[in-house]
Amino acid sequence: MSARKWTLEQRLRQSEAIRRWRPWESSTGAKTAFGKAISSKNATKTGDSVYVRELIKQMNRILKEQRDLFN
Repeated sequence: MSARKWTLEQRLRQSEAIRRWRPWESSTGAKTAFGKAISSKNATKTGDSVYVRELIKQMNRILKEQRDLFN
């Protein structure tokens, strides 16, 4: 399936329509504890964020060791 190709006029018309509809005002998000638990995992679905978080922990450990050496 190919992505839709929007003309400049279509993009402008669509952005105006969305500003009129204001869908963000009726967006509620998860309401139940179960739904909130599921949505809280949205950022970690790919595994990349787990990898990045682990790298940050390693970098923080190294920086702490360096600070300790110079203090």
